[in-house]
This record gives sequence, structure tokens and C-alpha cells, in this order.
Amino acid sequence: MATDAAPDDSTFTVAPAAQSAAALLGGLLKNAPAWAVSLLVHVIVLLSMALIVSQPPPPEKARVIVSGAPETLDAFEDFDASLPDDLPVVEPTTDEVVMTDVVPVDNVQVVSTAEDVDAAPIAVELSDFGTETAAPADMLATVGAIGGTAGGLGGRASAAMRNQLVAAGGGSSQSEAAVEAGLKWFIQHQMPDGGWSFNLKECPSCKGQCSEGRSAGAAEDRCGATALALLPFLGRGYTHKEGPYKRQLEAGLTFLAGMTVKGNGKAYDNDKGGNMYSQGLAGIVLSEGYAMSQDKRLQVPAQLALNFIMQAQDPVGGGWRYSPKQPGDTSAVGWQLMALKSGNMAYLHVNPQTVKKASAFLDSVQSDDGAAYGYIDAKTPGGARNAVGLLCRMYLGWKKNHPAMERGVANLAKDGPSNDLYHDYYATQVLHHMEGETWVSWNNTMRDMLVSTQGKKGHETGSWFEGVNGGHGADAVGRLYCTSLSTMILEVYYRHLPIYGQQSVEEEFKE
Repeated sequence: MATDAAPDDSTFTVAPAAQSAAALLGGLLKNAPAWAVSLLVHVIVLLSMALIVSQPPPPEKARVIVSGAPETLDAFEDFDASLPDDLPVVEPTTDEVVMTDVVPVDNVQVVSTAEDVDAAPIAVELSDFGTETAAPADMLATVGAIGGTAGGLGGRASAAMRNQLVAAGGGSSQSEAAVEAGLKWFIQHQMPDGGWSFNLKECPSCKGQCSEGRSAGAAEDRCGATALALLPFLGRGYTHKEGPYKRQLEAGLTFLAGMTVKGNGKAYDNDKGGNMYSQGLAGIVLSEGYAMSQDKRLQVPAQLALNFIMQAQDPVGGGWRYSPKQPGDTSAVGWQLMALKSGNMAYLHVNPQTVKKASAFLDSVQSDDGAAYGYIDAKTPGGARNAVGLLCRMYLGWKKNHPAMERGVANLAKDGPSNDLYHDYYATQVLHHMEGETWVSWNNTMRDMLVSTQGKKGHETGSWFEGVNGGHGADAVGRLYCTSLSTMILEVYYRHLPIYGQQSVEEEFKE
């Protein structure tokens, strides 16, 4: 065994046999010719060198290089929004802005695991977007005309603009008052952490005072609840930079952005009941929030959310459903396509190939040449599926006078508004974009129904449920869901400018 101590020469002696061998070797060397001695010396030296073995270098371990979002979760969650129970609204107590600046990560790629290489999404680079000088992505030419300030969001720009569009579109002072009451209800039901919950019993200021009528399955999906709560504020033109609820929206956007950054683009939690529906909603919120505020802190969370949507597309059929790469359904496709459209308006990167494949999915579920749409195939057309499909076709470039579009819109108008808000939410947008007599008739019925069914007693004041809870969405996620869709329906006059009025809109709202 080796030791670090130096050897003690006094412990070593030479044996007699060794002395005789040394004398014999000395005699041989003395009598040998010079060349033999030289040869012997060289042999000894070479043998000695051969016996010297260098320690081989240790094998280098494989290194894994991971490119991801900046670790900003702590900053996103670094606020205290707790309040005494007796306050009428929930407001974060921090006065400072809590969303930290984040730097875009270069070369974040979306990698497909599909065996069908031709159907795999093209890699998306997170750095491939801009806010100041970048031209709109190719999707803008693909998804049809989107006019106005901020690419279709210009109707939200100011109170004067909203008032003008309400008067022109068929709104009323009562419908506008209903919108503000709905937003106030959301503020009163904001959670101390800045987000929202479908389970109103968890809200400190409500504690179940509002009836819900929902099943318990999706109660923990905080992503979906928070996104549905934030959308009506953005639709009204309110952000964390503008409007009367800046502090509350700062906290809400921080909560949603934090979930998205934590999941490296995946905003929802499977274990809490979230799915790709929630992802699409989050993508819309973060993209619109960024587009409207130009707050660069939202840039990376918004792009990451879109990246995840593009990655999650079914690489063969082109659709989306509950889980990534699952064969699609029309309803989920509607939310994802609206998120990508919102991202395009925000000058975020959207892969045109993703949009092309989404259009192919719609082809696979359409009937009557595109006037009607099924759920997962063409065999089950009708209801909300028709409205979702037609709205998607509008954004994918179908003209107002497309024969299938005209037939589909006529069928929606004939059926009229229902108590299924999911159907009404999409159908209202379709008919608003078409304008004309069909819109006037639809709007009068839809507007008055929502004004009359809004809650007007106790803690439920400003919310919706009874009278508009006919769809399965109301049963699943209850009052918050119904209030969100109802409020956005009443914001339709300015939430998105009419697609087919692009030319006049661009002239009127040109920067």
C-alpha cells in the first residue's frame, strides 16, 4: 500500500547474495567490449521507459445543455395580496410593479415527436419576433383582414372610441352598465394570490355567498379560471397600465404569467383539471395583454404559451384537444386558433404551417361544403360547433360572400340566441362580423336577454348563471364561466373590430 511518508534509509540492508551478484555483474561489465556495454545500457533504458505507464484521463461525462425560460417564477409570485375580509374588493397591497423584466431566450425550439416527418411542426425560435419595427408575420395574410389600431384591438383604445362603436353596433347604456357590473363582480372575487378560482367558496370575500350550480371536476383549474376572469377586462380596454383596475390586473397577469413561465410555456396543471382549453385561453390573455400594454415583461410568457400551443398540435390531423398531440376537436381548435391570432396581432412569432394544418382540420370536420361543422368528424354538425367553425373560417380568410359562409350564417341567425353561452359567444362574433340585418335582429335579442338575466341581488350582483346555464360548460365551471362569456358578448361592439369592414376601419383608426 502506498504511503505519503518518505522512506527511512536506515531500515534497508543489503543481503550477502545480492553482494555476490553485484560483484559478478561488475566483472562482466569490466571485461565486456564498449559496444556491448552501450547496448546493455540502451536496452535497460528502453525497458524502463516501457514500464512507465501514464494514468489515462478520466472519461468525460456527457453534458446536457438545456435552453429554457428565465427562472423568474419567484419574481412573478413575489407579492402579497391578502386583505381583510370586510373590504369590498381584493387589491394587491404592493405598490411596486412585481413583474420583473425578462430577457428572451435564443433558439428555443419546438420539437415534434411524430413519426410523420412531413407533418411535424417547423422549429420556432423565440427570438424571431419584435415590437417596434417588425412586420406582421405571414399569418396576417393567411388569416384575413384585421384592421385598426393594434391590429383589430383598436376599438378598445378609449372610452370615446368604445362609446362610438356601441352606438353604431347596437349596444345601449344598459348593456354598458351590465359590463361594468360584471367587471366589478370579478374584482370582488379575485383571490389573495392575484388569480381566480371556479370554486367561489375559496374566495375570502365570497365564501360561497354566490350559488354556482357546477360540478366539482374543474374547481382547481386556476389557469382557466384566471384567464376567463381577465379576458373581459382586456375586452373592455382595461390593462395593468390603463383603466380603473390597474393593481388588480397587475396581480392577475402576474399570476397567469408565473404559471406559464413555471411550465416553460405550459400554463395549465393536468393534476388540477387543466387542459388545452385552458392553454388556449391563457395564450389569448397573455398575447392581448402584451399587445395592448407593450409591457415587455409579458413578451416571453406570451411567446412561450404560443410555442406550447404550436408544439401541442396534432401533427397528422392538425387539430387540438385535451392533451398535446391528441387528435383534435372543433371546440379546442377554436380557442387555440384565437390564441394564435391574438399572438399575431401582438407581433409574436406564429408558424404559418401551424395555421395551415388547423385549416386542414376544419376541412376534415366540415359538411355542406363548410357551412356546418362536427366535433371530431363531419358526422355531428350543429350548435356551437357550427359557430366555432365559421368564426375560424373568417379569420382564415373566407370572404363575406363565400356561399358556405352565407348559408352557415343564415342558419345561425335562424336558430337565434340560446341559453348555451358557449354557442352564443361564438355566434355573436360571427354575426357581428357579418353585420347587416341578421346582426341587428340577433343583437337585439341577445343584448336584452343578458341585461335581464344578470344577477341583481346580494353578492351575485353583476354576475350571470340562472337563465344562461344551458350548456355543459356552465355545469362544469359555473358562475365565473357564465359571467365571463356574458360580459364578453356584451363587449362585442368594440372587443374585435369587424373583419369585413377593414378598409374603412383602417382609414378611421390609422395611427
